[in-house]
Formats: sequence, C-alpha cells, structure tokens
Amino acid sequence: MKKVLSLFAMVLLLIGVLAACGPDAKKDASSEPKKDGTEASGGMPAKPEKLVVWEDQKKAGWLKQAAADFEKENGIKIEYKDIEMATKQREQLRLDGPTGKGPDVVTLPHDQIGQLAVEGLLAPIKVDQKVLDTFTESSIKSQTYEGQLYGLPKSTETPVLIYNKKLVQDVPATMEDLYAKSKELTKGDQYGFLALFDNFYFAHAVIGGMGGYVFGEKDGKMDPTDIGLNNEGAVKGAEFIQKWYKEGLFPKGIIGENGGSALDGLFTEGKVAYVMNGPWAFGPYKDAKVDIGVAPLPKFADGTPMKTFSGVKGWNISAFSKNKEWATKFVEYVTSEKVAKERYKQTFEIPPVKSLMEDPIIKDNPEAKAVAEQSAYSVPMPNIPEMGQVWQGMADNLQTLVTGKAEPKPALDAAVKRIKSDIEAAGSGAK
Repeated sequence: MKKVLSLFAMVLLLIGVLAACGPDAKKDASSEPKKDGTEASGGMPAKPEKLVVWEDQKKAGWLKQAAADFEKENGIKIEYKDIEMATKQREQLRLDGPTGKGPDVVTLPHDQIGQLAVEGLLAPIKVDQKVLDTFTESSIKSQTYEGQLYGLPKSTETPVLIYNKKLVQDVPATMEDLYAKSKELTKGDQYGFLALFDNFYFAHAVIGGMGGYVFGEKDGKMDPTDIGLNNEGAVKGAEFIQKWYKEGLFPKGIIGENGGSALDGLFTEGKVAYVMNGPWAFGPYKDAKVDIGVAPLPKFADGTPMKTFSGVKGWNISAFSKNKEWATKFVEYVTSEKVAKERYKQTFEIPPVKSLMEDPIIKDNPEAKAVAEQSAYSVPMPNIPEMGQVWQGMADNLQTLVTGKAEPKPALDAAVKRIKSDIEAAGSGAK
C-alpha cells in the first residue's frame, strides 16, 4: 500500500514539474527581453535611451514639458531640435537619414508625404482605430498615401477673411456682396478686399468652390490623369477672379513673388478693409497694431462655400529610425487631447482633435473658431507626388489671366497642358 501511495506521490510531483513548464510558465518567461533585444510582452521592442524629434523653427518651446512627462512615463529621453519645416526638414532628412544621424520623428506639411514616401524616407505607422477616431476625418486623410497611414495630424490651417475693425465692422454675407462692398470702398490708394488670386493656394478657393478640382479619384485613390482645372466650373471661377483685376479692385503690386508682402503692407498701413489670408498672419497683423476681426470666407450667392485648401501639419516617422514603435508611441502621446491643447496654448496652431474643436479654448476664440469653421469647407491639398507639378503650371497661367494676357478658358487649358507635360516629364505616372 505504501508503495502505491509513494508511486502516486511521484506522479503528482511529475505533473507539477510539467505544469511549471506549461503555458503559464512560458508566459512568465516571455516577459524577459529576448536576445535580439525585443520584448514579446505587448510586442514592443526594448526601450531606446532616447528619441530624436524635429519640431518646426521657433515652435519647440512646448516640448520641454511634454518631453519631460514622456520620459517620466516611459523612461525614454526626448532630444528635440527646431528646424524649419517647409523645406529644411525634408532636405535634412534626405542627408541625415541614410547616415543614421537623422531623427526618429519629423514634422511635415502633409502635401510632402507622397513624395517622401515614394523616396523611401518615411515609414508607415499603425495605430488603433480609437486613436484615429479622435481626429477629424480630413486630417487623417491628409496623412494617408496609397492607403497607408504615414503620421498623425498636429495642426490644421486654411485661409479665412481678416478685416480691419477700424475701417469696417461687419462681414458681407456672400462673395458677391463682398465684391459690391469692395467697389464701394476702393478709392485712390484705399481698397475694399485683396487676395493673392494669382497664387493657386488661394485661387483654389474660388476655382474649387465653383466646381474645379485638382485630381479626380479612381478606386479610392487620387488619379493624376484626371485633372479638373479647366472644366466648366473652373472656368467660371477664373472669370470671377479675373474681374477683380479688370475693374481695378486689386493693385498691380500684389502679383508674383512679392505679392504677399505687398498685400500685408497695405493691410497693416490701414489701406485695406478685408484680406484673404491664413492664421499665420494673425500675429504679425496684431504686432502692427491692427485691430483685426476674423471670419470664415463668405459663401457664394447660391450658398456654395469657398473651397479653400487646408494644410495639415503632421508628426511622421523616419524610415531610417531604429525605434519606429516607440516613435509611434511618442507621436500618439503628443497628439493626445491633453498635450495637443498645451501645444495650442503656446503656438496657436489649431489641432484637428474633435474634442478640442468644441473646447472653449477654441470655440470661444473668434479667430480659432473662424479657422475651424472654414476648415469644414476646405479640402486637403493633394499629397501625391504629382502635386509638385501643379503649382508652377497654375501660377504661370493664373498670372497671364490676372494681367489680362489671356482669357479664362485659354489660360486654364494652357495650365492643364503644362501640368500634364510636367508630370510626364517627371515620370510620375501620367501619360
């Protein structure tokens, strides 16, 4: 009997040993870092000592606290630099990325994403749907190229109507009313309304609002062979633009490269009642002691809104980063509601976070509210590489339009012909 009990005890002991090597034991063992440096638990790699982050110039002040909080929470130091965003970050990434000295995280205008993705400089990212749902649909779309997500949005901007409260107190209900008001106010060196309509970034509001479009869509993607910049609606938009110049409502000096500084100069000198400009102008106008009012652009008489281009700045991951998963975690962190709100307080760049759009900090701020409202009617600038060939072709031919050297239809036909030719020459896919 004792032998039977002893044998039974040995069996129980053996079962216990096997159990220790079973699934639970494997689960415990997997929490230890693997020899290749990864941690199976949660699928995250081992933590790097630091992440290198590039923010836009003169905008990195808010990162001091955010970086400290992230390091405290995750044990990863954030080394940040401020580098001009529009051109220098892209150029520097091309140089530093392949050498291993580049950043983990960059910030870019969304219309550069397609080209940099094609060049292999950006890495696609994956985040939970609940994270995506916190942002506006158009801002997420701006960060998407060829069906892949390449970043999360940090701010959005679009042109609005800015006016000098010393000269006018109300906003015309329609663009046609603004035209009539401008005719009334334009006398000598005083002007009613000014816009850089020879610049396609601003002209798209009219051309797009009346039915023109840059690229059509095919199978859910932008189709660079379908260009709608000389269709019936686009021509009507060009006709509307041309009459401001024909009737002397715009001075000749706001055409070309110096147009922006000329427009700003006239407005800050108190010689213009209304201008079409973006939120980047708010600060300089206030610094010039102009008491500004800001509103969404008036709609057309039929209720159609001005379809402005929206620019979305995002946080993107370098394809050369060795810490892509942790870089993505950082991007999720800095675009969260709490951190995005703090960034807005310091930069006044509006985060396209749905909950913040209804926050009093934006909702009760007339300037931010105007940008948010106009953004609802805006369209993101196309982010496919072929967009690079659109700007110059439109600029050159819009200038022939506003200087009276060409009529609307021929000017737009020439623009589209030039764009198609440039796309083909660049080997971007349109034939």
